[in-house]
Amino acid sequence: MTDTVDKPELDTEDPEYAANLRRATLASTVGSALEYFDFALYGLSSALIFNRLFFTDLDPNIGIVASLASFGVGFLARPLGGLFFGTIGDRIGRKWVLVVTILLMGGATTLIGALPTYEAIGIWAPIMLTVLRLLQGFGAGAEQAGATVLMAEYSPVKKRGFFSSLPFIGIQLGTLLAALVFSFLASLPDEIFLTWAWRVPFLMSFLLILVAIFIRMKLKETPTFVELEKHEQVTDRPIRNVFTKGLPGIVVGAGLRMAENGGSYMFQTVALAFVTSSAAVTVDRSLATWGVTIGSLIGCFSIPLTGWLSDRVGRKPVYRAGAVFMLLYAFPAWWALSLGIPWLVIAVVAIGIGVAVNTMLGPQCAMLPELFGNRHRYLGVAMAREISAVLAGGLAGVIGAYMLAVSGGNWILMAVYMATLAAITTASTFLVPETRGRDLFRTEDAVRLSTDETGPR
Repeated sequence: MTDTVDKPELDTEDPEYAANLRRATLASTVGSALEYFDFALYGLSSALIFNRLFFTDLDPNIGIVASLASFGVGFLARPLGGLFFGTIGDRIGRKWVLVVTILLMGGATTLIGALPTYEAIGIWAPIMLTVLRLLQGFGAGAEQAGATVLMAEYSPVKKRGFFSSLPFIGIQLGTLLAALVFSFLASLPDEIFLTWAWRVPFLMSFLLILVAIFIRMKLKETPTFVELEKHEQVTDRPIRNVFTKGLPGIVVGAGLRMAENGGSYMFQTVALAFVTSSAAVTVDRSLATWGVTIGSLIGCFSIPLTGWLSDRVGRKPVYRAGAVFMLLYAFPAWWALSLGIPWLVIAVVAIGIGVAVNTMLGPQCAMLPELFGNRHRYLGVAMAREISAVLAGGLAGVIGAYMLAVSGGNWILMAVYMATLAAITTASTFLVPETRGRDLFRTEDAVRLSTDETGPR
């Protein structure tokens, strides 16, 4: 099967199209905010307090490893969720999948806030925590992929980089909200913070769920999927399709995310564990989280800026600039963290998240959907995102915490690890064609075509 026929041009002046674009932007933004509120909240908690609430029978250093491992298991469920929901998204459409995933993901987060601790029920506490984390990851496995595909398919072609990046401000808002709430709660006395106050932000997820479902129920299906249905080109075997025709795109797409995803979670979790729990460095936990807060605030501007820039100069050069920056930043950043100077810790984490990570995230929002053909785009994006989430994001916390525990807080090992992730992503930018302006009604993958075939059509 080749390209679809009679590909329509999106009428950006049509009031109905403009209204649908606004709904899609709002629906994707709220979903992204909830996902990253959940994940940032869990990441902060696993780095700073879960070892004291759910893994109290272990040595403190091993308790942190176990706590971050519970954070990591959510990433193991993400590819399975991406595979399951991505298949449905390519067969019945994007809208209903996004309703189900937000309910599953947010519901699991809310229930974490109601869990009894190890002191109350013993070994069942970390088991229940891990199960809810798995459910959270299963829902999240298709949530961000769905938001990415939804916005790319709705966006005007010449402004796709900018419009596709707008919902990813939700990532920053969710992370920012989690960091702000956690910074305030962490400043409370331990007897308040560790008994009931830590539960409040998890329970708050319920409100975000209601808002997200209300918005998504009013959303219409994307123009590209409607076109597939119109010409009876919806695939009935998306899994076979994506792992044969789409495999090169999955591999390269996962490589592109190693630095962005791995770097993000290293700065949000491992760096905080390093500066608050390492024998060599001790920074107050409430101060350390301000780096995440400021970095997320910077991202509200850097993401749409780099998305806009990718519409002008191309996705590849902007993406490569972010990867190279992280490669050069890794060693001075971890050395600076090892000094344990509070204001320097805040600055390092803020620049790492706000500049290094988000310079890649801006163009990525349009670039990943542009790598895949219309018949298996949702599943392709989900697999590229979630395989990399396991290899980079999930393992970053576990490997990082283990390195810190066995090395006595050796910052050089952490710098080498981060630089390796950045080197993989930098190399991956040389393996993809330029996708700016690619026709998303096409059914072939970009990475299966020569570079001169991937431009506007």
